[in-house]
Amino acid sequence: MRLPSIKNINVKGKRILLRADFNVPMEKGKIVDDFRIQRTLPTINFLRKKGAKVIIISHLTDGRAKSLKPVAEYLSKRVGGEVILLENIRNYPGEEKNDKKFAKQLAKLGDIYVNDAFSVSHRNHASIVGIPKYLPSYTGFLFEEEYKNLKNTFKPKHPFLFILGGVKFGTKLPVLEKFMKIADKIYIGGALANNFFWVKKIDVGESLLDKKLFASRRIKKILRNPKIVLPIDVKKKNSVILDIGPLAIKELSLLIKEEKFILWNGPLGNFEEKGFEKGTMAAARAIAGSKAISVIGGGDTIAAIKKAKIPLKKFSFVSTAGGAMLEFLAHGTLPGIEALTQTRFRSKTF
Repeated sequence: MRLPSIKNINVKGKRILLRADFNVPMEKGKIVDDFRIQRTLPTINFLRKKGAKVIIISHLTDGRAKSLKPVAEYLSKRVGGEVILLENIRNYPGEEKNDKKFAKQLAKLGDIYVNDAFSVSHRNHASIVGIPKYLPSYTGFLFEEEYKNLKNTFKPKHPFLFILGGVKFGTKLPVLEKFMKIADKIYIGGALANNFFWVKKIDVGESLLDKKLFASRRIKKILRNPKIVLPIDVKKKNSVILDIGPLAIKELSLLIKEEKFILWNGPLGNFEEKGFEKGTMAAARAIAGSKAISVIGGGDTIAAIKKAKIPLKKFSFVSTAGGAMLEFLAHGTLPGIEALTQTRFRSKTF
């Protein structure tokens, strides 16, 4: 599938409605991690240099500051020219409801729509799937990078190791099941491994489990696959598993050295708690030092790498996406991709 790219259109004098993902962590009204913004700057600067008027749409999730004002202040210092940043789009009920009237109102603000928010494109929201029904629609540079690099995981070099950790059982099982057909080995860590331990009758104490998956046929089927690798030891606190153990760290480090392609999503333990970050940090250092092509993603994974002070350039590709990455890996597409490729405006020329 070829995505409609901004490289192929004339944007001079056009109002570009750019969907970005500036849902960045903030503390006391200040941005503490600008990774997603930095990755979107090439698209913004390209559009500005080509003579476009750029109007940016973004959001902040619940539980964070409601206003994008800190992002606007950031952009004013780093963008060579004027751009307009609309206020937090999720302040409007029509966004998450994908309200048709709201999408039309947004579309009236621009002449062309550009989606550079791959990390939100698993959402059926007005600014993702609604606007493309009313405007010629294209992808930004970051969106193209995400699509290309994540798609490469479907036909990787071998041997191929998939490391899957974290907590969100429901979103990770479909990915796990799909990659059982692609990867040579799948290493399961984090709280995700607890359910597998439980089915194997290994004591997990008070560790986090997904009760819906207890003794499920899906987990039993996965465990029968010889590609699956579970940690051979773990580290606990008050009978709760919080990290992989020292033997497991050695085993995983040896596995990583053998690989030509590595896909990693999700930390291997509670890396935010002192004393339980060793497994995740060791994996990050081993991958960064390997010769393998490495594709990594997930907010917690990236946060752990930054905590370990490993430059992101040590990895072949670092995705800005979390949930969108998992959904794309599981299904090969996203609602935002479908909206861009099926729009009736796609072939319009300017």
